[in-house]
Amino acid sequence: GCSACHGAEGRAAVPNTPMLAGQPPDFHVLQMILFRERLRNVPPMADIAQGLTDGEIEGIATYFAGLQPAPPEDRSAQDETLMARGQVLSQQLRCGVCHLPDFRGREQIPRLVGQREDFLLRTMQEYRDNIRVGTDTSMNAVVYGVPDAQLAALAHYLAHLP
Repeated sequence: GCSACHGAEGRAAVPNTPMLAGQPPDFHVLQMILFRERLRNVPPMADIAQGLTDGEIEGIATYFAGLQPAPPEDRSAQDETLMARGQVLSQQLRCGVCHLPDFRGREQIPRLVGQREDFLLRTMQEYRDNIRVGTDTSMNAVVYGVPDAQLAALAHYLAHLP
């Protein structure tokens, strides 16, 4: 059932839907547990995760973590001005400290490079606006007060990195 939204290879074609391929396995496990326990409400994910055992969640995590991450978004749609602004902002906000310098993620921290631009933007806005929380408030603090235009530049940069 995952492929209906997240794509057959974990590469989502559905707007505002995350790419799952190549995400760290601990990240998948954490998200699925948050859904299962209804600590994170993303319809229909909370319902889908109901009844999954820890072992089933770990199996799902291993599967998606083993898939080849999606390539960057269409290079012809790349805006050099947004790329430059996004790169500077990624340094100012120190994104590479948690997500690693190449933004591939680690442990429970997601891969950002190659993620859908629309999903990245919406997610950062949700953190900024305290609509979304993780297991801590780190991301909420990082993007607190960052205007939409800067978040859009950062999302563009991360989605188009090679």
